Amino acid sequence: MLSAECRKEIIDLINREVVPAMGCTEPVAVSLCTAKAVETLGREPEVINLLLSPNVLKNAMGVGIPGTDMIGLPIAIALGALVGKTEYQLEVLKDVTPEAVERGRKMIDDGRIRVGVKEGDCETLYIEAQATYGDVTATAVIAGAHTNFVYVALGEEVVLDNRTPASAAAEQKTVELTLRKVWDFATTTPIEELRFILEARRLNKAAADESMRGEWGHCLGRTVKESRGSRKIMGDTILSHMISYTSAACDARMGGAKIPVMSNSGSGNQGIVSTLPVVVFAEDTDATEDQLIRALTLSHLTVIYIKQSLGRLSALCGCVVASTGSSCGITYLMGGDYREVAMTVKNMVATLTGMICDGAKPSCALKLSSSVSTAVMAATMAMEQRCVTAYEGIVDDDVDKSILNLTTIGSRGMLETDRMILHIMTHK
Repeated sequence: MLSAECRKEIIDLINREVVPAMGCTEPVAVSLCTAKAVETLGREPEVINLLLSPNVLKNAMGVGIPGTDMIGLPIAIALGALVGKTEYQLEVLKDVTPEAVERGRKMIDDGRIRVGVKEGDCETLYIEAQATYGDVTATAVIAGAHTNFVYVALGEEVVLDNRTPASAAAEQKTVELTLRKVWDFATTTPIEELRFILEARRLNKAAADESMRGEWGHCLGRTVKESRGSRKIMGDTILSHMISYTSAACDARMGGAKIPVMSNSGSGNQGIVSTLPVVVFAEDTDATEDQLIRALTLSHLTVIYIKQSLGRLSALCGCVVASTGSSCGITYLMGGDYREVAMTVKNMVATLTGMICDGAKPSCALKLSSSVSTAVMAATMAMEQRCVTAYEGIVDDDVDKSILNLTTIGSRGMLETDRMILHIMTHK
């Protein structure tokens, strides 16, 4: 068993990375940054200017904003200014009302909101909000993580400045992980120390249930559950239940439902995929609550580990990482040990690497459903002692090196892919 001090560090890490979020986290982070600038200004601004990294712009262009029936950045910015509260963090827009939406529409129509791309080198996750009234401007900057404010100023008065590498690093408190360490933590930590992870089940199941009752996104979750064609092909199976529930929660979130989900590493969809396939598999196979807790912990912490080397945003779809986490949780629930979990990860790396992120939008549910199917296949293979070998592609004998190969491709190898995706999206 890991030491009590080590366990506490990892629990603190999970609590920082697995948090509630309402709406897609990129436009929500833009709302949060805008809210901070407006709070610093102390009044409703006449003009709001936003400068964003290309990755933030990509992920905020086509997604529904909670409580608005609208998509995209302008309404997210307007509502951040009008009703956003920074104390709510990634639930910054939970006080949205129809009246606020109408005021936001007018702010947009009056030309008071301007959005541009940050020029020069900046972090892949970078948001700069400038709120101006008269000749006074308040500035807020988020960088590196969705709630990580690195700069706040009112005019020439600097309130916060953590933009230097040393100060930014001091804020992160990174915990060094390996897959073996993740496994040991999830399987040996006293169960009462892990029980908090069940909140992910509650929130993400509620989002799926809401989706089944409404018309959100492409209604993929409900289609898989209720369509006669789908049931004839897929049957009433554990796999179809996993796909249905996971894609349903994504339908609601990407469609703008005003309901929180439990995110992972700054992404609601990552949180959904880390959670719901594991929850549904556990329920359909009559796993105990203790087994579910350990499986969810293994899933979520695996995702956190992989994201440490991948970074917050990239051209690699986040469901690749999240489904790798859930595949580990599923393998554990199948009775697998560390050996089988490592084999499962290698099978995932061999299959899903290269799936692109072309922004947050309703069709993300299709990618999530594909990743769930792959997770089950990878786990089933591993339980049969079948694993992709080091003679094949980017898989290495060392599972941690296999993960690093995946994240190197996503963070560095796909940079030109990322630029091409954004160019296509902005020139249609």
